[in-house]
Amino acid sequence: MHSSQILTVAQMQAAEQALIDGGETVSTLMEVAGKGAADWIWRVAAGRSVTVLCGPGNNGGDGYVIACVLQERGLKVQVVAPFDPKTPAAKESRKRWGGEPVADANGQVFVDCLFGSGLARPLDDALAAQLNRLASRHEYLIAVDLPSGVDSDSGDLLNGDLPFYDLTISLGAWKFAHWLMPAMEAMGDKRLVDIGVAHSRDKARLSARPRLSAPDRDAHKYSRGLLAVVGGEMPGAAILASRAATHGGAGYVKLFIESDVPNIPPELVVEQESLSQLLSDDRLCAVLIGPGLGRSEEARARLAWTLGCNLPTVCDADALVLLEPDMLDGRTSPLIVTPHAGELEHLGNNFGSVGFDRVEQVSELAESLEGVVVAKGPDTMIAAPSAPVTIMPPATSWLSTAGTGDVLAGLIASRLAVGSSGPLSHAAEGCWLHLEAARLAGAAFSAGDLIDFIPHAYDEFL
Repeated sequence: MHSSQILTVAQMQAAEQALIDGGETVSTLMEVAGKGAADWIWRVAAGRSVTVLCGPGNNGGDGYVIACVLQERGLKVQVVAPFDPKTPAAKESRKRWGGEPVADANGQVFVDCLFGSGLARPLDDALAAQLNRLASRHEYLIAVDLPSGVDSDSGDLLNGDLPFYDLTISLGAWKFAHWLMPAMEAMGDKRLVDIGVAHSRDKARLSARPRLSAPDRDAHKYSRGLLAVVGGEMPGAAILASRAATHGGAGYVKLFIESDVPNIPPELVVEQESLSQLLSDDRLCAVLIGPGLGRSEEARARLAWTLGCNLPTVCDADALVLLEPDMLDGRTSPLIVTPHAGELEHLGNNFGSVGFDRVEQVSELAESLEGVVVAKGPDTMIAAPSAPVTIMPPATSWLSTAGTGDVLAGLIASRLAVGSSGPLSHAAEGCWLHLEAARLAGAAFSAGDLIDFIPHAYDEFL
């Protein structure tokens, strides 16, 4: 099973150096990486001709290894090399390949080995034009390690016009760009080649699928977790979150709203009398506040009161706009916040996590809040104090519709109320249920439709 860890450029360089210190050489590592990539390319090429674009560094050296392996297996291979190899290992790989590069090529499978994870500046115009020209003349595009023109640590595109690949083969370990937008969108399917890099528990990683469980035989609604959802000016969002929470594992969900709302689902218990009475119930396991809360002074006071009760709490939507550092004074219970990009920026301004790239911003915010941050989006990231960042695998883009964030908040709050592990795990469990329900829902679903698929998603993790 391949490692799930995600490394920065510096961490990857250190990991390779550790292998070299242990007896490997750059050339032997290049052979392992190139042969591993060639195995994948051989499978997808299925006898078709291959063009390999080789750069001057070690990524280009990987390309020469790939060309050599594929030629030995009988494929027609052409190499385009705008530069002579500059590193000793790349020079050795080209010598071992033994062929002559061509100036240009047409073909069926294109392999980009121009630049790998160390690129920090845009491709020049001539090189970018050559890359795009070669890509346009081939049917199937493969990037080795990373597509050329991508910043490995941030996922930014260093050039504005780059090819979209059908397959990206990472070498040694995943890089942040494999799982962060906008680079992730350009990579197609992703595969990982193991070169022996040691796994470290203190590095960022992909989230692992959770294992959930059915209730104990003697379970009852309170033992499974009582969740309070605090509504506000727009009760529809709180109702959506509450409906989702009823399917997330909690045994009892109470919704606090002050006004009469018609057609509330019968499975929801509505509390209209007193928020203080609801939050003082010693059977209460967790609270969700924010969906539909509003941004008035009354909403601010409601948020401050709820946080002051020092219960395990999920803050979403309007609560993130109203949240101030002094509201968290004296809290010791778990806190989970679920910002989208705009809310993340707002929280960063309020809690001093600005001026960082997104990975650092999320980590710094978790430290400042002393809580878990679920930075939601097409590349959802989860951070907790003194813990490595976790990145969720990409979910369907059909989630980009109103109300699905309320559903996610309800699921995370429900898992927090269940309380089977820590808040970081609960946040990930909610994200996985959300992701899987969306996959099962298919195309063009509403937030209400998504809720209907949560039980089926839960079944996938039992």
